[in-house]
Amino acid sequence: MNVLTTSIEGVFIIEPRVFNDQRGYFFESYNQKEFEEKIGRIHFVQDNESFSSYGVLRGLHYQKPPYAQSKLVRVIQGTVLDVALDIRAGSPTYGHHVAVELSGENHRQFFIPRGFAHGFCVLSETALFQYKCDNFYAPHSEGAVAWNDPSLGIDWRIPAEKILLSEKDRHHRFLKEIETDFYIDKDRY
Repeated sequence: MNVLTTSIEGVFIIEPRVFNDQRGYFFESYNQKEFEEKIGRIHFVQDNESFSSYGVLRGLHYQKPPYAQSKLVRVIQGTVLDVALDIRAGSPTYGHHVAVELSGENHRQFFIPRGFAHGFCVLSETALFQYKCDNFYAPHSEGAVAWNDPSLGIDWRIPAEKILLSEKDRHHRFLKEIETDFYIDKDRY
């Protein structure tokens, strides 16, 4: 696998080696040994999957410590714009984000460490989205940042009137209105 660094330390784009022939393709979507050698030791405990239609925006979600999650995300079918937002207090990139297009065609994956809010928007007719988490879902620990916070400058690449949100995602606050319990783990990142 090829690991690409991003503008925020600890956030990575992963390009697997894809073997194509007349039958289709094959690639290793996850190899713990190689992941640990190139990115770091992570113990994933939960896999999730969602299926969404064009314009669905899920996010920007996070879980508060001690239930924070690192995520390894990918798209099986379709195309999404995936966003990781740094919400670590004291981080030199606090409030900055990395956005990457993930698709069933490019097979890219995106690693988002703890201390980041995460969201994605479906750019294709539909998208099948999968992700691994290194901590279990804890509903009482949920937090979120408004997808349309103007201070973030996120271009979701579709018109705002086409965005489809859950009822819960309609009511998140701007980053400046929330307190996060994330701090930079200097030993880890």
